[in-house]
Amino acid sequence: MTRRILTVNPGSTTTKIVLLDGDEALLDRELEHPRAELRGLPDVWAQLPLRRRAVHAALDQARHLLPGLHAVVGRGGLLAPLPGGTYAIGPAMLDDLRAARHGEHACNLGAPLAAELADELGLPAFVVDPVVTDELLPEARPTGLPQVRRRSTFHALSQRGAAREAAARHGLDYDAAKLLVAHLGGGISVGAHLRGRVVDVTNALDGEGPFSPERTGTLPVLEVLRLLESGSYDIPSLRQAVLRRGGLFALLGTNDFREIQARAQSGDHAARDAVAALAYNVAKHAAGLLPALTTADDPAPPDLVVLTGGLARSPLLTAELARRLTPLAPVEIVLGLTEALVMARGAAAVLDGLRPVLHYQGRGAA
Repeated sequence: MTRRILTVNPGSTTTKIVLLDGDEALLDRELEHPRAELRGLPDVWAQLPLRRRAVHAALDQARHLLPGLHAVVGRGGLLAPLPGGTYAIGPAMLDDLRAARHGEHACNLGAPLAAELADELGLPAFVVDPVVTDELLPEARPTGLPQVRRRSTFHALSQRGAAREAAARHGLDYDAAKLLVAHLGGGISVGAHLRGRVVDVTNALDGEGPFSPERTGTLPVLEVLRLLESGSYDIPSLRQAVLRRGGLFALLGTNDFREIQARAQSGDHAARDAVAALAYNVAKHAAGLLPALTTADDPAPPDLVVLTGGLARSPLLTAELARRLTPLAPVEIVLGLTEALVMARGAAAVLDGLRPVLHYQGRGAA
């Protein structure tokens, strides 16, 4: 049956609410919160009343759309590492988010906002595929330093939503397929999806993977140490370069890929070379995940390579990626899957009995 789902997605200075009837958006509002008001609050959780008022004001104007609503979904926040899926919002989850036990970010407010709305309407409340989704193989965690272990933080909602969509297009069962999936946006993450689990992934927030419009991606460690020793960077400025001012921004002075593509197509050699290097880096890291999908007992190659995210709209980039990735598997581009749509589909699948509802236990267990 068609499900009517309300989604709530807090960003740094906005809260986006989308009400979907099946895949059709009946309401799509991005509520802006004044920076001055947010700056005056002691922490993210203190923003909850301000955001609650804005959401209620917007929904008061759309009360005629609420009858027949089946569930409310909040954007998953920074929780303990957990397997992906659709989670019922409960006390353990809200306690961890309130205490910012695993990190502080505006997305931590998605669950409490959804839970409050759902309680008012007498509906279930969920989060779907939080960014902390962690299904790594045991052998994917160690590094060459025992004090440093790899962790899984990535565009889980985007990757898994695109993977399910691509698998369906090709008549594949996502839970039985092998997929390489790249989310291409301001940050880029590449994941190995093995029969419904993301068993390895590049963690862009930890500096792994290909460079992106604004992140450096993987860097040679000794060269980075030399930059610190020379005084070219200190720790804060280097962190800023790695996460916000690296990648295409550092190479070309802009992170606007539309401008970069136009420059490349008009004969700008630096832009053209940077796009080619970006495509090469994405393809290299995708190919590097093949061992996560193939073993001596199961040597079959991937079924698909899936490209999604804002940069997947660029024909220049996707053509170069397809040229490099097609030898691995057919390339499928998935566009137009908004976070709200993927969140709503995750809730609908639980309501329809197609996937189990999961329960968050906190403190690293799910």
